Amino acid sequence: MPWDFTIELENRPGALAKLGESTGQAGVNLEGVCGITHDGGGVIHILVDNADAARDALTAGDFTIQDEREVLVTEVTDQPGALGELTRRIADAGINIDLIYLATNTRIVLGVDKPDQARELL
Repeated sequence: MPWDFTIELENRPGALAKLGESTGQAGVNLEGVCGITHDGGGVIHILVDNADAARDALTAGDFTIQDEREVLVTEVTDQPGALGELTRRIADAGINIDLIYLATNTRIVLGVDKPDQARELL
């Protein structure tokens, strides 16, 4: 089951490396990642398939976990219009997307307000 973790990071050299090392040493594979900086800090989203192992690794590394939740992951064709086609089906069903980023192997990660309904559409 795919999980997204939202993690606070300092915006300084080595912060992201420490995250990668902490998860890697725990055997947690990062299948997707997205990050932004704002007001001197950073927010990173990581996609993992083992929430318990990721949580343990992040806690042991003294990272601040802002949120964790199950997300939808689906393959998407790398061509113009693919994002619009995929998200239109979801929007037309009245489902709100509040998180999106790309993962490995041309997959898209979606956080939605109605995951069971969205899963059926995908």
